[in-house]
Formats: sequence, structure tokens, C-alpha cells
Amino acid sequence: MSNFPRTPAQAVRFCSAVLLLAFAAQSVSAAEQPALSLDSALAKAFANNPELAAARWEIEIAQGARQQAGLIPNPVLSVDAEDTRRDSRTTSIKLSQALELGGKRGARVEVASRAQKLADLELERRRNQLRADVLEVYYAALRAQERTQLAGRSLALAERGLSVAQGRVNAGKASPVEATRAQVQLAEIRLELNRGQMEQDNAYRQLARVTGTATTDFGAVQEQPLTVAPLPASAQLLSRLQETAELRLAEQEIVQREASLGLEKAQRIPDLDVSIGSQYDATVRERVNLVGLSMPLPLFNRNQGNVLSAARRADQARDLRNATELRLRTETRQALAQWSTAKGEVQSFNQTILPAAQSAVDSATRGFEMGKFSFLEVLDAQRTLIGARSQYLAAVAQTTDAWVRIERIYGDLSGW
Repeated sequence: MSNFPRTPAQAVRFCSAVLLLAFAAQSVSAAEQPALSLDSALAKAFANNPELAAARWEIEIAQGARQQAGLIPNPVLSVDAEDTRRDSRTTSIKLSQALELGGKRGARVEVASRAQKLADLELERRRNQLRADVLEVYYAALRAQERTQLAGRSLALAERGLSVAQGRVNAGKASPVEATRAQVQLAEIRLELNRGQMEQDNAYRQLARVTGTATTDFGAVQEQPLTVAPLPASAQLLSRLQETAELRLAEQEIVQREASLGLEKAQRIPDLDVSIGSQYDATVRERVNLVGLSMPLPLFNRNQGNVLSAARRADQARDLRNATELRLRTETRQALAQWSTAKGEVQSFNQTILPAAQSAVDSATRGFEMGKFSFLEVLDAQRTLIGARSQYLAAVAQTTDAWVRIERIYGDLSGW
């Protein structure tokens, strides 16, 4: 019982020590696992993500449909018997073959081939989406990790402030109220550290999910600059808009629906059914050859409804393609504007705001130790620095979000 904290200040220091030991234990556990790099996260996602794996199967599904579309109808063998008595029975054997007219087989093959191309483009679009998802959650985890580290540094700063305040109180140079304020400040930062750790754990779990693993098999994300490389110019991006997977997918959808329209038009022409066979009459003991032709008469059903629907679907695909282009152009300009604004904010924080806020904390703390400033000024300087760091991370998040939005549209920009 003699070691149990008796004063509020001792209680605060005791709790801080316990908290730091807990986080140190977590850090040791995390250190046993390797740090995950961005390249490794992308490689794992492309290899293990179940949604991308499902999209790959669509390629072989389309190949099977293309193979089936090129097959001709099977012949039909039929055997007919008239009369059940052997001596008077008439038996017929016929082999029938449907001959598709109007280019139906070629039209089916065309539709299936366009579906193959759609599957290829959809896989490319999904890869771009997955890459953007990995970038988004990876940088979110990196920011959460940085926020936790900043909270740890703020905790050390607040503990120093409490120590200084308690020393001045004990020396009779400051009011006990200032020590209480320092304790409150320390408690607030401790809560911030707890929230940061929880956010970091959630970000790690999200990253593990995107990379296709059920649990986090890494202890941290690899340190690298929070801000990504500059984006290409607006004119350069928009000039290559036609090359994006999403717009090519929309254009291929038009081609595929036009091919479907061609197939529906071909269906208007009836097929010819040709049959040959032999008939044996047991009564007269005579065998005769049979030849038959049959074709439905297109008097009522000329597939006109399906032709109309296919034509309107093709028109719909053209409008959807135009809507896709308009959306991509708008999103590109919005992302570039967001990037420009956030990049300026990040530069201001790095060059002016953060250095000035850190200098203010150092000056206020030294001045308080020398009795020149009150502890309220130290608290104000500390809160300003903590707020500036949070705003800095928010600005960095905006730059990363703009980059991810562009990569989601244009794919990997590293080769530009």
C-alpha cells in the first residue's frame, strides 16, 4: 500500500506510466511482425482479393459462351411406327437438320465475342478499382499510425508540462490550479492516444481485408512520405480520357448492344428444317425414300418486339457512354482542384504553421519554467500545436483522396 499513489499528481503519473507500459507492450508485439510496404500490399491484393478472383472467372465464362455460340444445331433422329401388328406395320426413320438462315450463327458469335471483350475490360476496371482501394486504405492506415505517434509525442509533452507545473507549485512559485490544469491536459491527451490507437487498429483491419486476408499479419505499415507524387496536368489527363478502362467499357457496351440488335434482326428470318429418311411398308414389303423441307411462316411473329427492345438498348448504351464521359471529366477536374488546394495547405503547414507552433510550445515552456509566462499560455501553445498537427493530417488526407480518385479513373499513374 505504500507504493499506491496518494496525491492527484502521483495518480496521474501512475496512470501515465501504466498507459505507456501497455502501449510499449503492444509495440513490442507489433515489432515481432514485419511492416507492410505499399508494393507488398498491392501484390497481396492482386493475388488474394476474392472479388478480383471472381472477376477473373468471368473471362472463362465468356470464353465458354463464345464457344457455345459457334456451334451448329444438333441433327434430330426420329423413328415412327404405324400400326402395332408386324405384318401391316409401316416404319419410318428420319434424320432432320435445322439450317440457320439470315446469319444467326455469325450474329451469335459476334455477340459472344463482344461479351468477351467486355469481360476483359471489366477485369481491367476492377484492377484499377482494387489498386485505388489499396492506396486509400494504406494511406489511411499510415495517417492513423502517424496520428498515434503524434499523440504519443503530445503525451510526453503534456507530462513534461505537468512535471514543470508541479515543481513550481511545490516551490511556491505557482498556484495549485496550474497543476490541476496540467493534469486535465494530460488526461485529454491520454484519451486522444486511446482513440488514435483504436483508429489505427481499425485501419489495419481494413487494409488486411482489402489485401484478401482475414487477420492482420503485419505489425505496422512501412514509413514513407504521407504526400504522394504530384498529379499530371489537367490537359494531359483529359487528353487520355478515351483510354480509361471505364470509358472503353462504356463504348464496348454500345458495340455489344449493337451486335445484339443484329442478332435480333437475324432472328426475323425463319430457319429451314431439312430431313431425309426411309419408310418401310410391311404390307407390300416395299421401302421408299423420304425427303422433307419445313419452314415456319413469319405471318405474325417477326421478332419485331425484340428488335425494338434491342434498338432502344443500343440507344441507352450511347447515352450511358456520354454520361460516363461527362462524369469522368467532372471528377477529374474536381480531384485536380482538390489536390491543388490541399497541396497548398500541406506546404503551408510544413513551411510555416507547424514550425511556428512547435517554436511557440518550446518558448512558452521555457518561459513558464523561468516564471515569465503562466501555465495557461503553455496550455494554449500545446493545444495550438496539437490542433495544427490534426489539421495537417486532414490536409494530407485530402491530397491522398484526390490522388486515389484520379487513379481510380486512369489506373496506375507511375508510368506517366
